[in-house]
Parts: sequence; structure tokens; C-alpha cells
Amino acid sequence: MNHLTPRERELVALGAAMGSNCVPCIEYHIPEARKAGLTDSQISEAIRLADQVRQVPARKVLDAALKMVPETSAGVQTNGDDRAAAAPSTGAGAPCCS
Repeated sequence: MNHLTPRERELVALGAAMGSNCVPCIEYHIPEARKAGLTDSQISEAIRLADQVRQVPARKVLDAALKMVPETSAGVQTNGDDRAAAAPSTGAGAPCCS
């Protein structure tokens, strides 16, 4: 695994950490990315891009869930970030998501 530079490896690691919602991974890889020579601007861009990528399946999951329970989707806005804000909060993590 020597075909990527340390900078490229850290960019991949940041994307994977964001995609897996792993806070300890982010906390580890941001300093490592800096050590590899990435600027905070480059790190921020990578993080924002990874977040945009991971939001696509998150929106699709929300859409699928709301379609399965149509009465709860009445009045719920279905564009942009408003959908996530309209999702009910239980105040506790579900068994699969804790």
C-alpha cells in the first residue's frame, strides 16, 4: 500500500471517518492530516465534501422511511436540510444507532 502519498492517505481516512460517523477517527486523522502537510483549508474542504457525499444516502433513508408511514409525512417539508429537522426525535438513540 505504497502508491498513495501520506497526504492522500489522510484525505481518504478523513472521508472514511466522516462516512462512518467516527468521532475518535476524526480526532485522530485531523492532526495526522496536518502532520502530512495538509492545510486546515484543505482538511475543511475534504470534510465538507465527505459530508455532502454521506448526506445523499441519509436523505434517501429518510425519504424511504417517510414513504413507509405516509401519515407522518403530511406537512413535512421534503427539500434540503428541512427534512432532517422535521424528523421526530426520541431523545434517545435507537438500539441500532447508539
